[in-house]
Amino acid sequence: MVTTRHAELGLSDQDVLDMYETMLMARRLDERMWLLNRAGKIPFVVSCQGQEAAQVGAAFALNRQKDYVLPYYRDLGVVLAFGMTPRDIMLSGFGKAEDPNSAGRQMPGHFGQKKNRIVTGSSPVTTQVPHAAGIALAAKMESNDLVTFVTFGEGSSNQGDFHEGANFAGVHKLPVIFMCENNQYAISVPIEKQIACERVSDRAVGYGMPGFTIDGKDPLAVFQVVKEAADRARNGDGPTLIEAMTHRITSHSSDDDQRRYRPEEELAKLQEEDPILLFKQYLYENNLLTSEMESEIEKSIMKQVNDATEYAEHAAYPDPETLFQFVYAPEKQGE
Repeated sequence: MVTTRHAELGLSDQDVLDMYETMLMARRLDERMWLLNRAGKIPFVVSCQGQEAAQVGAAFALNRQKDYVLPYYRDLGVVLAFGMTPRDIMLSGFGKAEDPNSAGRQMPGHFGQKKNRIVTGSSPVTTQVPHAAGIALAAKMESNDLVTFVTFGEGSSNQGDFHEGANFAGVHKLPVIFMCENNQYAISVPIEKQIACERVSDRAVGYGMPGFTIDGKDPLAVFQVVKEAADRARNGDGPTLIEAMTHRITSHSSDDDQRRYRPEEELAKLQEEDPILLFKQYLYENNLLTSEMESEIEKSIMKQVNDATEYAEHAAYPDPETLFQFVYAPEKQGE
């Protein structure tokens, strides 16, 4: 009897179907938000397209009941896997009062949801890395076996926050996983103009931790390495730096045009390396997915996307009277 790759990793058939569905949900939500942006209904989109496999593969390797995630702005797949709903995402996109991330106060992509241990990010990139080290330090001090998982782009790996967070985690052997989603462009700056070493993971040795470069288009490859890193962290063996090699299918954001700086032949190849199509092929080859099942999954996802869009579009905006809440301290009586 031939054992499938996912079974060797301890994943059931349903697990990998759930991974596929989460990846597809992220893609369909992302596509819908681009349409809404172009229709003038939402202000901004920063896309996950092309990076869903790295995000979902990693999230499924974590304990989604106790681990903390500190996602960066593309991590739609991570936050969906950790419990955010399509409505949550759309409410954020429209900037409505019910937006669980910031009650409509932040631009999309600033994920944060306390009940699901999703720690909010900031517009200045990489600030989430020292925060991940801090939460991991607290976990170690309290003898809590949770792991923190933080993501960032390869451009962010050049920021001081990355080096300080990684060095601190290495010195104190903290239970944190650093995952760089290397899509090879920091907005318009290609990888060869960003780092002098061959790989971002080469930097791991300087912080006294293992480093791995993996195929970020393969959710099972990502699952395996992140699971091993999580196990090491829980055993007290410290942090890991993972570099997941991905492709960014869309422009950097809805305000960018990648045709101005990416060669035509490179853009033409992106669809060939679409991680969702590649994973779907794996499922078909292992008789886990049929055309009927695929149609039902697609129908279910689009129903949820349509529901989320309609709900968020008609939801209330924040009350203007709340504009200064959480910005200035309230006046005290008698002042």
